[in-house]
Amino acid sequence: MSLSLAEIEAIRAEAGRWPEKSAAVIEALKIVQQQRGWVSDDSVGAIAGLLGMSLAQVDSVASFYNLIYRKPVGKKVIHYCNSVVCWMLGADQNRECISRCLGIDVGETGTDGEYTLLPIVCLGACDKAPVLMIGEETHFNVDQTALKRILDGGGQGDG
Repeated sequence: MSLSLAEIEAIRAEAGRWPEKSAAVIEALKIVQQQRGWVSDDSVGAIAGLLGMSLAQVDSVASFYNLIYRKPVGKKVIHYCNSVVCWMLGADQNRECISRCLGIDVGETGTDGEYTLLPIVCLGACDKAPVLMIGEETHFNVDQTALKRILDGGGQGDG
């Protein structure tokens, strides 16, 4: 699937802000992901063409960043921090709770397409561990009670 006219225009506008078009690669990936929910191989190729980059260059950027999704994900992506501090304070138990409550394991999307569960190395809030992010919303000091409330839509924990 090729890029839409709106995506092409947005990427060209972003590329025009930089002396080198290739500097817009991350923003171009974000533009496509905002429209489609993920970035396909075809999209990577189209971005490469627009920015004068090789497919390998764009793919290496896309695959480096955890928040650029290279396969379809659910409407809401749950990133649980699996850094040492979060792990010591209960991230693994939270991951198990999420898996039980939603019936998905790490890297999976529920059959209803609502949630995808993914690890992330660090969310930069070690002083508020364990931390997780659902969509763009970060939750701090998450224990299993708060987690169940968050997943049920009844609260946000501390974040």
